[in-house]
Amino acid sequence: MDRDQIAARIDALTEGEGDAVAVMATVACELHHADPRFDWTGFYRVVAPGLLKIGPYQGGHGCLSIPFGRGVCGACARTGEAQVVEDVDAFPGHIACSSTTRSEIVLPVRDRSGALIGVLDIDSDRPAAFGPQDAEWLAAVLRRAFAAVG
Repeated sequence: MDRDQIAARIDALTEGEGDAVAVMATVACELHHADPRFDWTGFYRVVAPGLLKIGPYQGGHGCLSIPFGRGVCGACARTGEAQVVEDVDAFPGHIACSSTTRSEIVLPVRDRSGALIGVLDIDSDRPAAFGPQDAEWLAAVLRRAFAAVG
C-alpha cells in the first residue's frame, strides 16, 4: 500500500466537496480497495444526540445503529479520540457486527467547524492489524477530505 498515492487520490477526489455523504462514500471506497487488511471500511454518521447510523461503507453488512455508549465506534464518538483495538474480543462492550472481525480502528470525523459528524470504522479479519501510525495517517486523510464539509 502506497500511502502517499492513496492520500493524493483521496485529496484529488474530495477537494472542495461540501457534501459529507459524498465524501464518506468516496473515502470508504478508496480506502477499502487500497489495503488488504481492510475487511470492512465505512462510516457511522451522527444522526441524533448520542446515536450513530451506518453508511456509506464497503464490505459486508454492518450494524445499523450504534449508541455512543456501546462498542468501539461509540467509544470513539463519545471520547472524540481514535480507538485502535488489537483484539476486539478483549474490548469491553464490543459489538460483533461481523463474526470475522479480529481487530479494529475507529477515528472521529469532524466538519470544518470541528463538529463531530461521524466516525470512520475499519475492521480487519487479522488480529492486531492496526497501530498508532495508521491512526495518524488516517486522521490526516480525514482532516483534508472533510475540510470543505459543514
